[in-house]
Amino acid sequence: MNFNLDRDLVFFDIESTGPDVVRDRIMQIAMIKYPKDGGTPIEKNILMNPQYPIKPDALKVHGITIDMVRNKPTFKEYAVELMDFLDEADLAGYNSKRFDIPMLIEEFGRVGMEFSMKGRRLIDAMQIFYKMEPRTLKAALKFYCGKDLEDAHDAMADTKATADVFWGQIQRYEGVDHIDNDDKITVAPIKNDMQAIHDFISDNNNVDFTGRFSRNSEGVITFNFGTNKGQEAYKNPQTLKWIISKDFPAQVKNIAKAILNGKMK
Repeated sequence: MNFNLDRDLVFFDIESTGPDVVRDRIMQIAMIKYPKDGGTPIEKNILMNPQYPIKPDALKVHGITIDMVRNKPTFKEYAVELMDFLDEADLAGYNSKRFDIPMLIEEFGRVGMEFSMKGRRLIDAMQIFYKMEPRTLKAALKFYCGKDLEDAHDAMADTKATADVFWGQIQRYEGVDHIDNDDKITVAPIKNDMQAIHDFISDNNNVDFTGRFSRNSEGVITFNFGTNKGQEAYKNPQTLKWIISKDFPAQVKNIAKAILNGKMK
């Protein structure tokens, strides 16, 4: 790869104890630095002891157990090395603006070091993907059906277009297997069968449509937002009462009431 650079460019990815950039900790950071002078890329792959519990859902994603990092140095012990490696380089990743970079800033701050973003250019491949391959109804109609959307945002025109897109998806994906991020194969999930499609696209972890509540790996309902994110809801009655008293969707309030009354867990 021959990047046109006037500053070092570091691609990096983080694996952590969980998704909360403030509370969770880094367990692994992998980096590839492309020097601005065109030299050989430099790779670093570091495992570290997070000194923090690993959430079951995170463990299912990356497979890094506490035994694998128990005797590794901590972030604090790696901090100077990491700061030197990243120096004033531009940063690149996938969804890095929303997760990896904020988590890195938090970790440095926790050990009394400021990881400055001043002057750095941030390259997020996911944002390029979304911008160049827009997920709009107009784009979907063109992709699946080869049609242009007339009278966009007219309710009936959009409804007809959605039906066309759905039929186009059934035709395009019938007989095509799906492979998820864990290399699990679902054989031909898209077919002319509404139950099969519903089962395939449903998020079985979310308890409500807005995703305020979800289920953890043990099947217990947890909060999926705010400072209590990841905590088991039935153990936090005050938060449930707060939800009921505030301007949350009716479904969310009803779930909170059911948990408080012991009808859900």
